[in-house]
Amino acid sequence: MNLKKPLVGMLAVLVGLALSGFNDDDRKFQISKNLDVFNVIFKELDLFYVDTINAEKMIQNGIGGMLDLTDPYTEYYPEEEVSSLKEMITGKYAGIGATIRYYEAKDRVVILEPLAGMPAAEAGVKAGDIILSVGGKEMTRGGMKASEFTSKVSDALRGEPGTSFVLKVQRPLMNDSIVMDFTITRKSIRQNPVPYYGWVHDHVGYLLLTSFTDNCAKDVRKAFVELKQQGATSLIIDLRDNGGGSLQEAVDIVNFFVPKGQEIVVTKGKLKQAQGSFKTQNEPIDTEIPLVVLVNGNTASASEITSGSLQDLDRAVIVGTRTFGKGLVQTTRSLPYNGTLKLTTSKYYIPSGRCIQAIDYAKKNADGSVARIPDSLTTVFHTAAGREVRDGGGIRPDIEVKGDKYPNILFYLINDDLIFDYATRYCLEHPAPVSVDSLVITDADYAAFKELVKSRKFTYDRQSEKLLKSLKEMAEFEGYMEGAAEEFKALEQKLNHNLDRDLDHFAKPIRKQIAEEVATRYFYQRGAAMQRLKDDKDLEKAIEILSSPEQYRQLLSAPVARQ
Repeated sequence: MNLKKPLVGMLAVLVGLALSGFNDDDRKFQISKNLDVFNVIFKELDLFYVDTINAEKMIQNGIGGMLDLTDPYTEYYPEEEVSSLKEMITGKYAGIGATIRYYEAKDRVVILEPLAGMPAAEAGVKAGDIILSVGGKEMTRGGMKASEFTSKVSDALRGEPGTSFVLKVQRPLMNDSIVMDFTITRKSIRQNPVPYYGWVHDHVGYLLLTSFTDNCAKDVRKAFVELKQQGATSLIIDLRDNGGGSLQEAVDIVNFFVPKGQEIVVTKGKLKQAQGSFKTQNEPIDTEIPLVVLVNGNTASASEITSGSLQDLDRAVIVGTRTFGKGLVQTTRSLPYNGTLKLTTSKYYIPSGRCIQAIDYAKKNADGSVARIPDSLTTVFHTAAGREVRDGGGIRPDIEVKGDKYPNILFYLINDDLIFDYATRYCLEHPAPVSVDSLVITDADYAAFKELVKSRKFTYDRQSEKLLKSLKEMAEFEGYMEGAAEEFKALEQKLNHNLDRDLDHFAKPIRKQIAEEVATRYFYQRGAAMQRLKDDKDLEKAIEILSSPEQYRQLLSAPVARQ
């Protein structure tokens, strides 16, 4: 349940007044006054409103309205949701070890992915299995929202480690389906933050880090040491799509590559306890090994501390696209009745002195929207070697690689479960490949996928058609249509919907997505990671840099000043 909902207009105004600029005594008075007003309004509503109000929902909407005036990272977790916050921080929970989601085609919840070595996978549960009942309790949606229904099933699957239950699922077959029962014993689950590490080129090691949960630095250390023992002479750390997590874990990971005692992060907030300095505490593993860090627009928070600090210290070359730009630090505060408030208490600054926060949430537009800080308003800082870097707007890579733009049709194919359903069918019809390297989606496989798509009478919104319609309406409004009618007619014919043409034109990215889904079914997260590395432009650039010591040194050196 997301509590960051819009607040009734009057409540938002009342809370807003309490936050406006007064001297200290006036501010205390305004806070006290408006809290009293808020309390009285609620009591009046409860006593005199024509219908019985939902007290909990109304108050929680009020809380959501207050939080909407802050930033997206400040959130209230009532008692029943605190476990999800702990899971996000620690990466641990007790259950069957599988991700699930709502499956619209059957109005049920489906197994999205069992985790390797966990109870669901060990029992034989597979992706695509539709959950019918948990421990004898039927799992039907009723009148719930899809998200509420998914949470209900998730809660049923979780429980104390060591407890067992029967999971009943419907498994789709090629032309039919069967009902299957699995007896599963729950256990403590920890999602592996390093699902894959290995070789990508001669003596070039690769390490994928997906989150900064508690103790993830130990997983990184283990993988890094093992790669070094196997002969790695350079390393690629992949932080793409890593949304971050623990600041301390980020500092500990940077510590593997820089000397003890190096200041990595400074936090600055309104209160003294929100201010601090984080330095490396241990002897490093290797301060010389050449490093490349891969980043993209979903690299955020602790991932930006790691990549940005290594950039500021000239310890790694950053490759990819500009990162998200989250320079804010959150802490948790215990609340009455076992609730928790996660709130932003400070900003962080990396070794060059810059803060890479991209959005100033204190400066919202009249409609409540916010905008990124324009590059023209950012400030130049310098790395340890004197290279120019900038604050605001995330980490700018040393080498920018333009990522592939995914076509509009792919979004709808994923959203309509067509790729998911085809992968389920594919795994029923094909024996498991020997390795990820041998997994290939052939022309015959893709032809079968196209047939599935057409059999579902698949349609999707094409942005070109929408824009053409808007342009035509504007041309008519401004009186240009008469002279441009033939041109519009010709363009409409060229942009005419042709599903066969679109599936052929965008076959490469669609086949790539299918292959990743299939690799996940056979080889779990490790397989998905390995499949994504095929035809990876960022990876190719990283290998090129690490294969040329001279280029690597030049990238980390300050430009020579002209005389």
